[in-house]
Amino acid sequence: MTIQAIVTDIEGTTSDIAFVHDVLFPYAAKHLPDFVRANAGEPQVAEVLQATREHVGQPQASDAELIELFLRWIDTDQKVTPLKTLQGLIWKNGYENGDFTGHIYADAVEKLRAWQAAGIALYVYSSGSEAAQKLLFGHSDAGDLTAFFSDFFDTRVGAKKQAASYAAIADATGQPADRTLFLSDVEAELQAAAETGMQTCLLVRDGDPVAGAYTVARDFHQVSQHFNLP
Repeated sequence: MTIQAIVTDIEGTTSDIAFVHDVLFPYAAKHLPDFVRANAGEPQVAEVLQATREHVGQPQASDAELIELFLRWIDTDQKVTPLKTLQGLIWKNGYENGDFTGHIYADAVEKLRAWQAAGIALYVYSSGSEAAQKLLFGHSDAGDLTAFFSDFFDTRVGAKKQAASYAAIADATGQPADRTLFLSDVEAELQAAAETGMQTCLLVRDGDPVAGAYTVARDFHQVSQHFNLP
Protein backbone atom coordinates (compact mmCIF):
# COMPACT_ATOMS: atom_id res chain seq x y z
CA MET A 1 0.00 0.00 0.00
CA THR A 2 1.35 3.43 -0.92
CA ILE A 3 3.02 5.33 1.90
CA GLN A 4 1.66 8.86 2.33
CA ALA A 5 3.29 9.70 5.65
CA ILE A 6 6.31 8.60 7.68
CA VAL A 7 6.68 8.99 11.45
CA THR A 8 10.21 8.49 12.72
CA ASP A 9 11.76 7.93 16.10
CA ILE A 10 15.08 9.68 16.80
CA GLU A 11 17.38 7.72 19.12
CA GLY A 12 18.80 4.72 17.26
CA THR A 13 16.76 5.58 14.17
CA THR A 14 17.76 8.96 12.75
CA SER A 15 20.49 9.53 15.31
CA ASP A 16 23.23 7.54 17.02
CA ILE A 17 22.25 6.33 20.49
CA ALA A 18 25.76 7.26 21.62
CA PHE A 19 25.11 10.94 20.85
CA VAL A 20 22.14 10.97 23.20
CA HIS A 21 23.76 8.97 26.00
CA ASP A 22 27.36 10.20 25.70
CA VAL A 23 26.75 13.85 24.82
CA LEU A 24 23.23 15.10 25.57
CA PHE A 25 22.47 13.30 28.84
CA PRO A 26 25.84 14.12 30.49
CA TYR A 27 25.59 17.74 29.36
CA ALA A 28 22.13 18.09 30.93
CA ALA A 29 23.26 16.40 34.15
CA LYS A 30 26.33 18.62 34.46
CA HIS A 31 24.48 21.89 33.89
CA LEU A 32 21.09 21.08 35.47
CA PRO A 33 21.76 22.12 39.10
CA ASP A 34 23.12 25.56 38.21
CA PHE A 35 20.48 26.04 35.49
CA VAL A 36 17.59 25.33 37.87
CA ARG A 37 19.04 27.51 40.64
CA ALA A 38 19.60 30.39 38.23
CA ASN A 39 16.27 30.13 36.39
CA ALA A 40 13.76 28.76 38.91
CA GLY A 41 11.81 32.02 38.74
CA GLU A 42 11.56 32.02 34.95
CA PRO A 43 8.08 31.01 33.73
CA GLN A 44 9.14 27.96 31.71
CA VAL A 45 11.33 26.56 34.47
CA ALA A 46 8.82 27.38 37.20
CA GLU A 47 6.17 25.50 35.23
CA VAL A 48 8.45 22.46 34.95
CA LEU A 49 9.16 22.50 38.69
CA GLN A 50 5.47 22.76 39.54
CA ALA A 51 4.60 19.96 37.11
CA THR A 52 7.27 17.78 38.74
CA ARG A 53 5.87 18.40 42.22
CA GLU A 54 2.44 17.39 40.96
CA HIS A 55 3.86 14.35 39.15
CA VAL A 56 5.47 12.95 42.31
CA GLY A 57 2.71 14.13 44.67
CA GLN A 58 5.04 16.34 46.73
CA PRO A 59 3.66 19.89 46.49
CA GLN A 60 6.13 21.20 49.10
CA ALA A 61 9.27 19.72 47.53
CA SER A 62 12.13 22.21 47.48
CA ASP A 63 14.08 23.14 44.38
CA ALA A 64 17.09 21.29 45.83
CA GLU A 65 15.03 18.13 46.28
CA LEU A 66 13.75 18.40 42.72
CA ILE A 67 17.30 18.81 41.40
CA GLU A 68 18.29 15.55 43.11
CA LEU A 69 15.20 13.88 41.62
CA PHE A 70 15.98 15.12 38.10
CA LEU A 71 19.52 13.78 38.34
CA ARG A 72 18.24 10.37 39.47
CA TRP A 73 15.81 10.35 36.55
CA ILE A 74 18.63 11.15 34.13
CA ASP A 75 20.77 8.35 35.60
CA THR A 76 17.96 5.84 35.07
CA ASP A 77 16.78 7.27 31.70
CA GLN A 78 13.26 7.98 32.88
CA LYS A 79 10.81 9.15 30.19
CA VAL A 80 9.17 11.80 32.37
CA THR A 81 7.72 14.78 30.53
CA PRO A 82 8.86 17.54 32.97
CA LEU A 83 12.43 16.18 32.88
CA LYS A 84 12.39 16.06 29.08
CA THR A 85 11.18 19.65 28.96
CA LEU A 86 13.91 20.77 31.36
CA GLN A 87 16.59 18.90 29.42
CA GLY A 88 15.42 20.62 26.26
CA LEU A 89 15.86 24.04 27.87
CA ILE A 90 19.40 23.15 28.94
CA TRP A 91 20.30 21.66 25.56
CA LYS A 92 19.07 24.86 23.89
CA ASN A 93 21.92 26.71 25.56
CA GLY A 94 24.38 24.01 24.46
CA TYR A 95 23.29 24.11 20.83
CA GLU A 96 23.22 27.90 20.69
CA ASN A 97 26.65 28.14 22.34
CA GLY A 98 28.08 25.70 19.82
CA ASP A 99 28.99 23.15 22.51
CA PHE A 100 27.74 20.38 20.19
CA THR A 101 25.64 19.77 17.07
CA GLY A 102 22.86 17.22 16.63
CA HIS A 103 23.96 13.91 15.16
CA ILE A 104 21.87 12.71 12.21
CA TYR A 105 22.93 9.74 10.09
CA ALA A 106 23.88 10.78 6.55
CA ASP A 107 21.49 8.19 5.07
CA ALA A 108 18.66 9.67 7.14
CA VAL A 109 19.39 13.17 5.86
CA GLU A 110 19.46 11.95 2.26
CA LYS A 111 16.25 9.97 2.45
CA LEU A 112 14.29 12.48 4.52
CA ARG A 113 15.09 15.04 1.84
CA ALA A 114 14.04 12.67 -0.95
CA TRP A 115 10.84 11.61 0.78
CA GLN A 116 9.76 15.17 1.45
CA ALA A 117 10.54 16.13 -2.16
CA ALA A 118 8.31 13.26 -3.28
CA GLY A 119 5.39 14.67 -1.31
CA ILE A 120 5.50 12.27 1.62
CA ALA A 121 4.52 13.99 4.87
CA LEU A 122 7.17 13.54 7.56
CA TYR A 123 6.74 13.60 11.34
CA VAL A 124 8.88 12.96 14.42
CA TYR A 125 7.74 11.07 17.52
CA SER A 126 10.26 10.83 20.34
CA SER A 127 10.31 10.66 24.12
CA GLY A 128 12.45 13.80 24.01
CA SER A 129 10.43 17.01 24.20
CA GLU A 130 9.18 18.68 21.04
CA ALA A 131 11.54 21.58 21.76
CA ALA A 132 14.50 19.20 22.12
CA GLN A 133 13.58 17.48 18.85
CA LYS A 134 13.53 20.80 17.00
CA LEU A 135 16.87 21.76 18.52
CA LEU A 136 18.51 18.51 17.42
CA PHE A 137 17.26 18.77 13.84
CA GLY A 138 17.66 22.53 13.75
CA HIS A 139 21.30 22.41 14.85
CA SER A 140 22.29 19.15 13.17
CA ASP A 141 25.62 18.16 11.65
CA ALA A 142 23.94 18.75 8.26
CA GLY A 143 22.41 22.12 9.14
CA ASP A 144 18.81 23.05 9.85
CA LEU A 145 16.57 20.10 8.89
CA THR A 146 13.38 21.17 10.67
CA ALA A 147 11.72 22.16 7.38
CA PHE A 148 11.61 18.48 6.42
CA PHE A 149 8.92 17.82 9.03
CA SER A 150 5.25 18.73 9.12
CA ASP A 151 5.00 18.26 12.90
CA PHE A 152 6.76 16.94 16.00
CA PHE A 153 5.24 14.75 18.74
CA ASP A 154 6.51 13.92 22.23
CA THR A 155 5.20 12.14 25.33
CA ARG A 156 2.42 14.71 25.72
CA VAL A 157 0.59 12.67 23.07
CA GLY A 158 1.13 9.52 25.17
CA ALA A 159 3.71 6.87 25.95
CA LYS A 160 5.56 5.36 23.00
CA LYS A 161 4.61 1.78 23.84
CA GLN A 162 0.85 2.48 23.92
CA ALA A 163 -1.32 2.11 20.83
CA ALA A 164 -3.47 5.09 21.83
CA SER A 165 -0.48 7.38 21.24
CA TYR A 166 -0.22 6.35 17.60
CA ALA A 167 -3.97 6.68 17.13
CA ALA A 168 -3.69 10.22 18.50
CA ILE A 169 -0.86 11.00 16.07
CA ALA A 170 -2.93 9.71 13.15
CA ASP A 171 -5.82 11.90 14.27
CA ALA A 172 -3.56 14.93 14.61
CA THR A 173 -1.91 14.49 11.22
CA GLY A 174 -5.06 13.52 9.36
CA GLN A 175 -3.06 10.79 7.62
CA PRO A 176 -4.62 7.32 7.15
CA ALA A 177 -2.97 4.94 9.61
CA ASP A 178 -2.62 2.19 7.00
CA ARG A 179 -0.72 4.59 4.71
CA THR A 180 1.57 5.79 7.50
CA LEU A 181 4.95 4.16 8.13
CA PHE A 182 6.50 4.24 11.60
CA LEU A 183 10.27 3.82 11.97
CA SER A 184 11.86 2.82 15.27
CA ASP A 185 14.59 0.68 16.81
CA VAL A 186 12.24 -0.57 19.55
CA GLU A 187 9.95 -3.50 18.79
CA ALA A 188 7.44 -2.66 21.52
CA GLU A 189 6.89 0.73 19.90
CA LEU A 190 6.37 -0.90 16.51
CA GLN A 191 3.85 -3.28 18.02
CA ALA A 192 1.87 -0.38 19.48
CA ALA A 193 1.91 1.45 16.15
CA ALA A 194 0.88 -1.71 14.26
CA GLU A 195 -2.15 -2.09 16.53
CA THR A 196 -3.49 1.13 15.04
CA GLY A 197 -2.97 -0.15 11.49
CA MET A 198 0.29 1.67 10.79
CA GLN A 199 2.97 0.02 8.69
CA THR A 200 6.23 -0.46 10.58
CA CYS A 201 9.95 -0.94 10.05
CA LEU A 202 12.56 -1.92 12.64
CA LEU A 203 15.88 -0.07 12.35
CA VAL A 204 18.80 -2.29 13.38
CA ARG A 205 21.88 -0.19 12.73
CA ASP A 206 24.25 -2.25 14.88
CA GLY A 207 24.37 -5.89 15.85
CA ASP A 208 22.41 -8.80 14.44
CA PRO A 209 18.69 -8.41 13.72
CA VAL A 210 16.46 -10.85 15.58
CA ALA A 211 13.94 -12.77 13.50
CA GLY A 212 10.53 -11.38 14.23
CA ALA A 213 7.32 -9.96 12.88
CA TYR A 214 8.78 -6.70 11.56
CA THR A 215 10.45 -5.59 8.38
CA VAL A 216 14.09 -4.89 9.27
CA ALA A 217 16.32 -2.19 7.76
CA ARG A 218 19.96 -1.36 8.44
CA ASP A 219 19.53 2.23 7.31
CA PHE A 220 17.10 4.55 5.55
CA HIS A 221 18.23 3.34 2.13
CA GLN A 222 16.90 -0.12 3.01
CA VAL A 223 13.68 1.43 4.28
CA SER A 224 13.18 2.91 0.82
CA GLN A 225 13.90 -0.43 -0.81
CA HIS A 226 11.50 -2.36 1.40
CA PHE A 227 8.60 0.06 0.94
CA ASN A 228 9.20 1.20 -2.66
CA LEU A 229 10.01 4.76 -1.61
CA PRO A 230 12.19 7.27 -3.46
